[in-house]
Amino acid sequence: MAPDRERPRPRAAFRRWRGSRPFWGGLLLTLGGAEILLTMKASLKVVLHIGMQGLAGYLLPVLMVLCGLLILFSPAQRLFYSLTGLLLSLGSWLTSNLGGFLLGLLLGAAGSCLAFGWLPDQEPRRRRGLRHGKARAAAAR
Repeated sequence: MAPDRERPRPRAAFRRWRGSRPFWGGLLLTLGGAEILLTMKASLKVVLHIGMQGLAGYLLPVLMVLCGLLILFSPAQRLFYSLTGLLLSLGSWLTSNLGGFLLGLLLGAAGSCLAFGWLPDQEPRRRRGLRHGKARAAAAR
C-alpha cells in the first residue's frame, strides 16, 4: 500500500495551528489560572486566608483559564482577552492566596503580555534575519 502523501503529519499540522495564534500567551494564562485554582484547594496549613475567600477567590482563576482558552481558540479577540486576563491576574493577588503564591499571578501576567504583543502576520525571525543580513552585506559592498 502506497503511503498517503496528501495527509499532513500531525506535528506539522499542530505547528501551523500554533503559529497562527498567540499560543504561548494563551497557554501561560491558562496555566496561571489553573495553578491558582490548585492552590485554593491546598491543605489548611499552607493556605493563606487573605482577602475575600468567597466567590471571588474561585471566580477570578476560572475566568483566567477561560480567557487563556479564548485566546487560543479565538485569536482575533486577543487584545480584549489579554487585557482582561491581566486584570484578573492582578486581582488574584487579593482574592486567591496572594495570586497562587505569586506563581500563578506571574504566569498569568506574562501570558497576557505575550498575547497582547503577538502580531498575526509577522514573518518568522529566521527569514527576516537572513533577508536583512543579505541586505546589509549588499549595502556594505
